[in-house]
Amino acid sequence: MVPPDNGKEFSGHGQAAKALDAGFYFAHPCASWERGTSENTNGPIRQHFPKNRGFTTIARQEISHAMKRSDNGYRKRLGFLTPAQAFFKPGASLQN
Repeated sequence: MVPPDNGKEFSGHGQAAKALDAGFYFAHPCASWERGTSENTNGPIRQHFPKNRGFTTIARQEISHAMKRSDNGYRKRLGFLTPAQAFFKPGASLQN
């Protein structure tokens, strides 16, 4: 499970956890090591969309390109498979 940031966008976390029958927890403030997956994902995303760039300036094609690069990148956590390879291989499971 990947912990969310502590922002207001997760104010409905209790409803989401109940609907998904899943646990939900928040990472401690200033503890980036508790958010490894999201921290490791932010770096490549920032290559496409730097922090000082406004979202209104991003074209759909740029988003599609960034998503394709992210979805088709090899991940150490997945045994050096891409997310698509790991998710769609026979017998794949979303649980550890």
